[in-house]
Amino acid sequence: MPSGRHLIVAVTAALLMSGLSACSDDDKNSRVDPAQVDAVEPPELGACRVLTPNDVGKTNNATRTLDCDKPHTAETFAIGTIPESIAATGYKSEKLGLWAYKTCATRFEKFLGADESLVMRSIVSWAWFRPSEKAWKDGARWYRCDVVGGGDQAKAYVNLPATAKGLLGSGKPQDKWMVCAQGASVAGSVKVPCSQKHEWRAVTTIKIGKDEDKYPGDRMAEVRTREFCSDSVGAWMNYPVDYDYAYTWFHEAEWKAGNRRSICWARTPE
Repeated sequence: MPSGRHLIVAVTAALLMSGLSACSDDDKNSRVDPAQVDAVEPPELGACRVLTPNDVGKTNNATRTLDCDKPHTAETFAIGTIPESIAATGYKSEKLGLWAYKTCATRFEKFLGADESLVMRSIVSWAWFRPSEKAWKDGARWYRCDVVGGGDQAKAYVNLPATAKGLLGSGKPQDKWMVCAQGASVAGSVKVPCSQKHEWRAVTTIKIGKDEDKYPGDRMAEVRTREFCSDSVGAWMNYPVDYDYAYTWFHEAEWKAGNRRSICWARTPE
């Protein structure tokens, strides 16, 4: 292991970032499309919307669609039918949530043209929606996956291009789509696009377990992450004599959902 100052930080999976696009409560009603509220028919693939973090926190969504050439913060990249065996477990069951996580996550990577590591180091994320409870009772079993311009704890989302398809897959991704941190440490810092002034950059991810492995426990997951990120960041920086690194590791809930990776950060003031 290379020598250096080791800044060890454990933070949660959610990535904060500054954003520009949001909607006020004043136009909340005008944002809703009555035809979508209790729709039994599947939503439109490729549709764009102006979603907010508040929208993403809900189980279903009926925000009006708009022309994708206009400013928008979300794009539907996958739709389909929930398998009956999964739907039978219940409208808000854990099995349904895990199935949706794996389904949307896999299709998300393909849509962006990136692998899991690159996706985890970007500012974009995804959300999924199901029918309203009324539509569910009426037999609706569709799901909808949307790419959104921000992470789980973002206060607002940034606008996306006309389509986010292939956003991370054309050579080296633009810094405006990659995540950096602004602050003395990664923990509690403001997460920003790397095109903005920052002190930290998410440079690699480390897989700390195999798909079939059981969760090793919080302490062991952190220890593995710390050791791997020390080496990984050192290699990324070409083994300098002195360097700072940090890491983001995840917990049992994310492990059960299929995540086996931790994010490694390098101090790279820019």
